[in-house]
Amino acid sequence: MNRQRATAFVPGHVTAFFSAHPADRPAAAGSRGAGIALTDGVTVRVTTAADADRADAAGARTIDGESGTIGAVEDVLAALDSGGVDVAIDTEIPIGAGFGVSGAAALGAALATNDARGLGRSENELIRIAHEAEVGRGTGLGDVVAQARGGVPIRVAPGAPGIGDLDGVPGTARVEYVTFGELSTEAVLGGDTAPLSAAGATALDRLRADPRLPTLLAAAREFAGEAELLVPEVAEAIAAVDAARDESSDAVGDAGAAMAMLGRTVFALGTGLSDAGYDPEVCRIDAAGGRIVDRQARPE
Repeated sequence: MNRQRATAFVPGHVTAFFSAHPADRPAAAGSRGAGIALTDGVTVRVTTAADADRADAAGARTIDGESGTIGAVEDVLAALDSGGVDVAIDTEIPIGAGFGVSGAAALGAALATNDARGLGRSENELIRIAHEAEVGRGTGLGDVVAQARGGVPIRVAPGAPGIGDLDGVPGTARVEYVTFGELSTEAVLGGDTAPLSAAGATALDRLRADPRLPTLLAAAREFAGEAELLVPEVAEAIAAVDAARDESSDAVGDAGAAMAMLGRTVFALGTGLSDAGYDPEVCRIDAAGGRIVDRQARPE
């Protein structure tokens, strides 16, 4: 008997700013805003028996080699009637720090399961399933659709494909980031989001009027302050990047730095964090979005 295996890669996603838009239907719920897809991301490997003889049994689940799973992934598998597959999640980015790991894992599981089992679902359907799982779990509102698109997505209207609407900022860049710890997405989204959403709408209008990377960073910094989400460690890092830029005749750090929503993470374009004395992780903008990267059949 052969076991079919497929691997998907989904970029990490740092949200620069957003407004929350709940709805009765998970497919219609979501967020408006903008962010950056990263070449650092999440790899999801799905392995399934070719004859699906374990469809009614629980398959193995690992995260970075340790036993564990993510709620949105389980909901995706249930929607695809594929609970019996083995799922291995490997992440280059920290969980709970504003990189959209849950959304990436959900989308990766949808793409890889569809491929490994030959389900014949379309991309938009798989994105919708992952988006609904993420929204249902309260772990994100707009990461999945942004990660599926890649680049520098602007979420113009909330919701899954067919309901929401996306645009983007052209361009590519080096991205640096430093993480200081976790911030609960569920806690923020479960509270009063009216002030946050008002600040997000203002930031979105600003970016749509001038869709460039420096404007994205500037709008993100203003949003974090107005939404009262800026944490001290991130504020200190942003100030350090600004100081380094002021001291350089080359405008070090390009557009400065901003806070990743929602996490205790600061990100910058160019070399801003390095020049400010930090030791950041380094990647680039990922233009391709979520995708299948490997498939193979191997002997049992």
